[in-house]
Amino acid sequence: MVFRGTITDAPDFDPAADAETLYNAMKGFGSDKDAILDLVTSRSNAQRQEVIEAYKCSFGKDLIEDLKYELTGKFERLIVSLMRTPAHHDAKEIHDAIKGAGTNERCLIEVMASRNNNQIHGMVEAYKDAYGGDIEEDVIGDTSGHFKKMLIVLLQGTRDESGVVNTDLVEQDAQDLYAAGEEQWGTEEAKFIMILGNRSVTHLRMVFDAYEKIAECSIEDSLKSELSGDFERLMLAVVQCVRSVPMFFARRLYKSMKGLGTADNTLIRIMISRSETDMLDIRECFRLRYEKSLYNMIKDDTSGDYKRTLLNLCGGDDDLAGEFFPEAAQIAYKMWEISSMTKVQLRPTLRPASNFDPAADAQALRKAMKGFGTDEDAIIDIVAKRSNAQRQEIRQTFKSLLGRDLMKDLKSELSKNLERLVIGLMLTPAEFDAKMMKKAMEGAGTDEHALIEILVTRSNEEIQAMNAAYQDGYKTSLEEAIQSDTSGHFCRILVSLVQVKFITMRTYTVYNFHAHTLQSVC
Repeated sequence: MVFRGTITDAPDFDPAADAETLYNAMKGFGSDKDAILDLVTSRSNAQRQEVIEAYKCSFGKDLIEDLKYELTGKFERLIVSLMRTPAHHDAKEIHDAIKGAGTNERCLIEVMASRNNNQIHGMVEAYKDAYGGDIEEDVIGDTSGHFKKMLIVLLQGTRDESGVVNTDLVEQDAQDLYAAGEEQWGTEEAKFIMILGNRSVTHLRMVFDAYEKIAECSIEDSLKSELSGDFERLMLAVVQCVRSVPMFFARRLYKSMKGLGTADNTLIRIMISRSETDMLDIRECFRLRYEKSLYNMIKDDTSGDYKRTLLNLCGGDDDLAGEFFPEAAQIAYKMWEISSMTKVQLRPTLRPASNFDPAADAQALRKAMKGFGTDEDAIIDIVAKRSNAQRQEIRQTFKSLLGRDLMKDLKSELSKNLERLVIGLMLTPAEFDAKMMKKAMEGAGTDEHALIEILVTRSNEEIQAMNAAYQDGYKTSLEEAIQSDTSGHFCRILVSLVQVKFITMRTYTVYNFHAHTLQSVC
């Protein structure tokens, strides 16, 4: 997993020296809060644990207890939470959510829905270590119904993380979810719990796409109509985390700060738990969705040492990146989304026609275009039922047999959208991509979305073939065309893609990207 956090190991780390710095910062009257926050937010969690041990060895005192005594309010909560291990931090959040009168269901939902198996197992052990109890028993005692059942499933930490996808099971799960909800009166909640609580992330992403084709609505819309209350919120959180954990947390952070007041516990919990995991991705998602940087929203919504500490964890202001950022964020986010997909067997709808006879097809196409009017049905039946390789044979045979250019004849006989579609089908894939790239950059303005869609979804071989087709068709290199029509970091990323540098990423499928693109234009 690629590191996308903002807090890293400090170089030349000396836990004894750090322990002494903290001791001196809390010695005497008052505390040097700047020294404390600067040190704590510039060390990784693993290094902070070494500082805790060194503090006890050097001064015979408990660092966390001293911090609690010297600091106050939200700043104290934030610093003390940073000193706990991730597992103990999660365990405390769950304990605080269920202890006393009432339950903080939203905290339970956030933590349980977003953690992987190892994080869940670590939290379970830390809970037992810190509170001497069983987290499962405590959750059972404080929740009820289907909400409780789903929480217990998630607490097992048994989600499939193999990354292997069985396409037949994808279709079966999609059908089972439809049958358990939209297709019948009432809802079979157990089926939703079993599938959403155990299947792999990659598998579920494909299930959601298959489900949408069957139900003609998104899985989120179905959950909203079939479920209610905390159970609905938990299942929606699981779906959001399956689609994108960073986007899930971007939404949570925005809600914690919008409107009057700040949900400080939520803000603290997320900023700590994601600072060494995916804070950079969360920042990108936040800026992309809300057109404002996370850094600036924290800056506007908090104050004092508390604000400074949170801003250190955030790690930077994305609004300073300039006007290119929305474009760069889109391409970076889509590339990240694609790279999370695993390789599956492709299942095309168009295959080579049996008993293929290019001469007969060429004659049939000529007949369909000869005389008054055009037999569009005949053209469609041939073109749409042949593979691209077979269409290329028809083009060659049409010229050698009839002495005519099939593409020119089709352009003269067909009109508007049908002409564009049929001509697109008759081009080779490389010619088609080159034409789409040319179209995206010609005239006033640039179709950035088309550039992004093509360049982030093609394999190395497809990119190379497109480069050659572009050079052959337009007598200039695709790289030069991009450099003349785009600018800044957006241009640099596109050029890198054209140069086929993202080798590892291109070994993955792009199923979800195309599904998302089609959904957005339909």
